[in-house]
Amino acid sequence: MKSGLSAQLVYINLKSIVIMREIITLECTECKRRNYTTTKNKRNHPSRVEFKKYCRWDRKHTIHKETK
Repeated sequence: MKSGLSAQLVYINLKSIVIMREIITLECTECKRRNYTTTKNKRNHPSRVEFKKYCRWDRKHTIHKETK
């Protein structure tokens, strides 16, 4: 049985794709350990980001800042 849908091949030029998200590492401001990695959109957040995350070495929520 043939359905009405047909498969189409899509060709992508990988050189023309611009990746807007960047992988960043978050460092605890109290113990200075790098606990988390995440991504951010470089266009929407050009400055360094800060999140309040749980630090398992301090056993409490602390501010984690972006590092490279």
